[in-house]
Amino acid sequence: MAARFDLTQVHLPIVAAIPQVRQHLATQNTLILSTPPGAGKSTIIPLSLLDEPWLAGRKIVMLEPRRLAASSIAHRMASLLGEKAGETVGYRVRFENQTSARTRIEVVTEGILTRMLHQDNALEDVGIVIFDEFHERRLHTDLSMVLCRESQQVLRADLRLLVMSATLDTSQLAALLHAPVVESQGRLYPVDIIHTEEPDLRELPTQCARTILRALREQQGDILAFLPGEAEIRACEQLLLTNPVGAAIHPLYGQLSLAEQHAAIQPNRNGKRKIVLATAIAETSLTIEGITVVVDCGYTRTMVFDPPSGLSRLKTARISVDAANQRTGRAGRLGPGTCYRMWTAATEQRMAAYRTPEILEADLTSLLLDTAQWGVHDLNQLDWLTPPPPPAVVQARDLLHGLGAIDGGKVTLHGKAVHALPCHPRIAHMLLEGKRLGMSGLATDIAALLDERDPLGREAGTDINLRIDTLRKHRAYTKQSRRLDNIEKIARSYRKLLGTHEDNGPVDSYHTGILLARAYPERIAKARDDGKGTYHLANGKQAVIPSGDDLALEPWLAIALLDARDGLGKVFLASPLNPADLFPFAQITERMFWNTQKGGIIATRDHRIGSVTLASSPIAVADSASMTSILCDAIRSEGTQLLNWTDAVLQWQNRVLSLRQWRPHEDWPDVSTASLLHRPEQWLSPYLQGILKADELKKLDVLHMLHHSLEYEQQQALDRLTPTSITVPSGSAAKLRYSALGEPPVLAVRLQEVFGMMDTPKVNDGRTAVVLHLLSPGFKPVQVTGDLRSFWKTAYFEVRKELKRRYPKHAWPEDPLTAQAVQGVPKKRPTPKDATR
Repeated sequence: MAARFDLTQVHLPIVAAIPQVRQHLATQNTLILSTPPGAGKSTIIPLSLLDEPWLAGRKIVMLEPRRLAASSIAHRMASLLGEKAGETVGYRVRFENQTSARTRIEVVTEGILTRMLHQDNALEDVGIVIFDEFHERRLHTDLSMVLCRESQQVLRADLRLLVMSATLDTSQLAALLHAPVVESQGRLYPVDIIHTEEPDLRELPTQCARTILRALREQQGDILAFLPGEAEIRACEQLLLTNPVGAAIHPLYGQLSLAEQHAAIQPNRNGKRKIVLATAIAETSLTIEGITVVVDCGYTRTMVFDPPSGLSRLKTARISVDAANQRTGRAGRLGPGTCYRMWTAATEQRMAAYRTPEILEADLTSLLLDTAQWGVHDLNQLDWLTPPPPPAVVQARDLLHGLGAIDGGKVTLHGKAVHALPCHPRIAHMLLEGKRLGMSGLATDIAALLDERDPLGREAGTDINLRIDTLRKHRAYTKQSRRLDNIEKIARSYRKLLGTHEDNGPVDSYHTGILLARAYPERIAKARDDGKGTYHLANGKQAVIPSGDDLALEPWLAIALLDARDGLGKVFLASPLNPADLFPFAQITERMFWNTQKGGIIATRDHRIGSVTLASSPIAVADSASMTSILCDAIRSEGTQLLNWTDAVLQWQNRVLSLRQWRPHEDWPDVSTASLLHRPEQWLSPYLQGILKADELKKLDVLHMLHHSLEYEQQQALDRLTPTSITVPSGSAAKLRYSALGEPPVLAVRLQEVFGMMDTPKVNDGRTAVVLHLLSPGFKPVQVTGDLRSFWKTAYFEVRKELKRRYPKHAWPEDPLTAQAVQGVPKKRPTPKDATR
């Protein structure tokens, strides 16, 4: 028989709303309850519903986003019944179950409820599911809501759903859920808000410590300070310890044990003032005794998933207004309080009103496996409050398919086994593979280490095997680290699930590597030959290990943890790999490609893991169409080096390009080098049959190919309109040089060779006059002119006077128009005297 709860002895604001809650739930299956912080909803509402007729002896399940809140609320409700947790009220968090056959109220964390739904789709022994602190919009909360509504609509119309929150956009949610809203006024005491200067993220712990010291001087009572994460909390703690603050300092974050977390929220045993340095874990549900002052840095740390890389990264981001109000409310639960907001009033005007639902930024692999196990192959079939983003869904589906957990959208037998384990599908897959390979002990150690924060820190390097060795020594000998105690507790839970024993033997790093490769196949990495610790990953990304690290010289790595930055990522945890172990991961492909270094087409049969080549062997080149395509691609990127791009070719291009300028209405093609190299298929491919090497490409007559790429009529017109040379009076064929921009062509010729030429030559059917570069007998320019007739009348005589002294053997007639043009030094006529000799 459950203990009776006497509601008349409760003096909390939520009591006034209970009649409405009971009335609505008696006739409706969904309700939204909105209450200010501190109203008492988390503890009083579940207890007040225990005797409702519609419950009919079934359980009440309440979902709490965080394990500390779950256990604290369960203990609080049990104490109100005069019991211990595990009797009428119990809780279940990951790897901890404090319930019994008598339990009628279960407080559970995310993931637990979805597993309950999978075990019993109808939740036959549950009368109501309460979603506490729904405003946090955690991924598993959204998933649990979708599955509960599906069960409610298909199997259990009598299943009640109660959504509770202190800072929620109730109007929008009510429209989505088609549910009424009950509002409680609450009893939040007034909180004075003091804005400080805008923080510098690089100096956040220092500025927070300074604000805490100010609050100690100016206010009474205990202080709750919000910081983004453990690193900032520990840095702030060290700064405070250097000052005689006269207060007990308690860190509070998720990686601490439950015992350490409970110590932070209890009153100080010696009656000292208390400073609690907390992450967002302390925003909701918890009542921390004695808190009257809040110091809010204004930032939180969230995990953001990047679908293209398959990596998640921690992002330090500005909190939303609803989160700021939630934090402020912590100072007014027990009486009037003060909140120091470490930002300006102007910044507050720009802050987002509500936090972003986690489903929009999270890795959706677990969610997709959950829905597939539920029997849903298309996520659009479910009635989401916020639909999951398609890129993340595609990435999750590809990963699950690669792990062998789904096939065609349906869960495989292996996928069912993966889903049964309480961890990410990657880790579950690794645990099952470890069992199959006889490495269960090692797999459970790896899984536990990846679950928790690095016990050695980054200063210990990147080798995860050092952590495994430390864990095994701790387990077998020392047992002095609380962090390692947490890791060992998780490893022990995994060992129990797999039915295996601990392994405290020497660590084989290659075994570690192959297990990590099972979990993260796209992070199998091969060293580049740059001597800089740079690795090429199977997913195409690049990553680096700092020089001097023990793993920096390893040829192959399995990477467990790296950041998601663009460009060159940084490796945090990895293990060496034996390439001989990697062939099961590889796919055999035949490749044909252009090798710039060897200067030719190479054909190979490759064992490839994504974009990394494990092994390669040469094969014969056979496919002519593929050869032509490869050659064309090579020419696109290296054409000016691969082809014999002579001066005659360049002049041919310039002639055609000049006609494009001079005769724009005619269909002259763009034969610029960039255009030709971009489309080699159109003019070069017929000549590429049988070519394999760069030196064979060099032998091709590019001029011939280009000229014959024109229509016959254009070939004739090109020769007529843009001749390559002009015959001058001396009889020489003087070359014309054309420009790509359509400027007048240049005729460079020695002055003596154009004696007698009256007018400037023209091309382009007489429309374009050439520019004459008249040269000295030593081929030095002496005059540039576009008007030869004018030159003979004027400038010639000055030129003659100057050059006659320098070149006396050459002809310098007074009348160049009647003089005979010559190619060199004119020969003297023999005299009669010479003839008689």
